[in-house]
Amino acid sequence: MNNYYDLKDVREMAGEDDDFVKVIVQTFLEEIPPDVASMSQAIDNGNPSLAYQYAHKMKPNLQLFGLNLMDQILTIEAWSRGAAKEATAVTAGREIATKVGLAEQELRNDFGL
Repeated sequence: MNNYYDLKDVREMAGEDDDFVKVIVQTFLEEIPPDVASMSQAIDNGNPSLAYQYAHKMKPNLQLFGLNLMDQILTIEAWSRGAAKEATAVTAGREIATKVGLAEQELRNDFGL
C-alpha cells in the first residue's frame, strides 16, 4: 500500500505498461535520492544557488510521483532569490528529504528493488 507516493501520473505516462512503470520507478530511485542528498548538503553549506539547481531539477519527478512537495521546492527557490530566509529553506529541505526517503523505502518494498 502506497502512502508516500502516487503512481497515477506515472502509469498514465507509461500507458499502463507495468514494465515501463518499473523502469520509471528504478530511474527515480537512482536519481532522486542522491539529488536530495546533494540539495540538503548545499542547504547545510549555505549555498542557495546550488540548492536551487537540485530543487529545480527534481521538481518534475516529485510532481510525477505525487509527493506534494511543491511548496517546499518553491521555498528553496525563493531562498535562492533572497526572498526567503535560510531557516525556512533548511526546514523545507528536511521535509523534502524525509518524504523522499519514505517514498524511496516504500517504492523499493512495493517493487522489490
